[in-house]
Amino acid sequence: MKAALWGRGMASKTQRRAPAQGTQQPEPASDGGPHEAASFIAESVLELAAVARRHRLETLGFLLDMARLEAEELVRAGTVGGRQ
Repeated sequence: MKAALWGRGMASKTQRRAPAQGTQQPEPASDGGPHEAASFIAESVLELAAVARRHRLETLGFLLDMARLEAEELVRAGTVGGRQ
């Protein structure tokens, strides 16, 4: 799971294409769904926050911590994607 999501997020800016305005493609079922995605995000952001703090990027570390807390809360509450 981690490798699949990690690989998708690492495309360069020139490789990324924004979806047409007003359209949103659903995530494929093979990636584990929203619950697993939120769990992966919480884990990944924890590592990124540590890197930010190590390099004294305090505001960035704080924002990453907030993102981690939000992802963890979604996982804990079981309300990822607006559903229970």
